[in-house]
Amino acid sequence: MSKRPKPTPVISDEVVVTKIHTVRGHKVMLDSDLASLYQVETRALNQAVKRNQQRFPEDFMFALTLEEWEILKSQHVTSSWGGRRKLPLMFTEQGVAMLSSVLNSETAIEVNIQIIRVFTRMRELLSTHKELLLQLEKLRGTVSHNSRDIKVIFKLLKRMQEEEHNRTLLAQLPKKRPAIGFKRGK
Repeated sequence: MSKRPKPTPVISDEVVVTKIHTVRGHKVMLDSDLASLYQVETRALNQAVKRNQQRFPEDFMFALTLEEWEILKSQHVTSSWGGRRKLPLMFTEQGVAMLSSVLNSETAIEVNIQIIRVFTRMRELLSTHKELLLQLEKLRGTVSHNSRDIKVIFKLLKRMQEEEHNRTLLAQLPKKRPAIGFKRGK
């Protein structure tokens, strides 16, 4: 059985990442950002959600408070406030996944798959670096404000970064290298 090629993303992962925010301790996306990515109007997305309210419990989707919205707007140079009459809805990863069941366009499905993949990669990155963060937390508790100790920490971090970079480069090298040199004919 042949393996199907991975489809080309509709949008870049970087664009998706810029639209993920942390609110109330959760990684979430704004309704207007999702609507833009899905190429539908925010109003249409919110109507689909309202018609399927039972699919979106509080841990899948919630409305921002006015204070949260003001903070979120102030973090961005360009505001999407416009003429909004209602506070925006925020969707967690599970809420984004549930949106695929209420939005059936081909674009929405493709974008939804990509967003879920980005959320998954972000979670994997966090778990990979969790041990490093734990080690740093231990060091923070034991290291005095001695500049020499801090320099040692930064050297170790730089070495770890270089080792990771070297591992990445080695993984990219071809496994079997052609022989170099002169070959005698028989």
